[in-house]
Amino acid sequence: MPMVREVVAFCPGHISGYFKPVFGKDVATTGSIGAGIVISEGVVARAEQSDKISVRVWKKDRSGVNKMVAHDSPPLAHAMNLLSLTATVTTDCNLPIGSGFGLSAASLLATLTALDHLYELGLGGERITRVAHEAEITCRTGLGDVAACQGGGFVVRTIAGITAPVHRDFNLPEPLYAVSFGPIHTPSVLGSVEQMDRVTSAFPPEDPKDFEEFFRFSRTFAQQSGLVTPRVQEALVCCDDAGVPASMTMLGNGVFAYGNAAREVLLRFGRSFELRVAHHGPTIVEAAV
Repeated sequence: MPMVREVVAFCPGHISGYFKPVFGKDVATTGSIGAGIVISEGVVARAEQSDKISVRVWKKDRSGVNKMVAHDSPPLAHAMNLLSLTATVTTDCNLPIGSGFGLSAASLLATLTALDHLYELGLGGERITRVAHEAEITCRTGLGDVAACQGGGFVVRTIAGITAPVHRDFNLPEPLYAVSFGPIHTPSVLGSVEQMDRVTSAFPPEDPKDFEEFFRFSRTFAQQSGLVTPRVQEALVCCDDAGVPASMTMLGNGVFAYGNAAREVLLRFGRSFELRVAHHGPTIVEAAV
């Protein structure tokens, strides 16, 4: 049987509406609780056999041209070192990086899924998720996105870590729209004790009963957490005026909103992205010999 030389995998991203950091007894139980939406856009990872680690990060610009935006990725390098693997990895995405779309988690899960298939490691979803989660926690690029991105849906996480049960609801018939005003440096926020105290205080006291309540909780959290920027506030007010459920992408300087009416509102603030709820986690797209 011919040896596989290259594998392409995809993992959806995740928009977090609200979250609270939880520090467990180890990496596996450290993370966050909260709620969010696993989205149809994410990261495509291409892995090729190599005797050294090489990572290139690509994304499409506003005109649709693919451009390389980074020639390394500390979380991906950390994950590959944990598994003693070497490979040439290229990641590609359409959404803005560092803007609250869970792309770091998606990149890790897509890459590790591709590497598992490329080298016939037999890791399986649970081991892949553990390694991706450890890389996120260690590099401070996320807390709960890996747990959410294991599968699709509108997710509610009430226990931190990647082995905890996750409630998933797929009944979201209308699209989501999102706009980004630029990145937020996630490690700086997650590493600030003062900011994390405000985040913890803003966390809602109960779980959302439905999607509408999720947006209300998310909006209150955004305002009370102190993370809302002036541009985000302006967009949220416009969504309010139009009766469109909306909140801030966590952690990102942007807004996500639900329903067909959201598109026209967010277009006033620049390029908007149409998203759907994802129905699966990481998957293999292609394997070439």
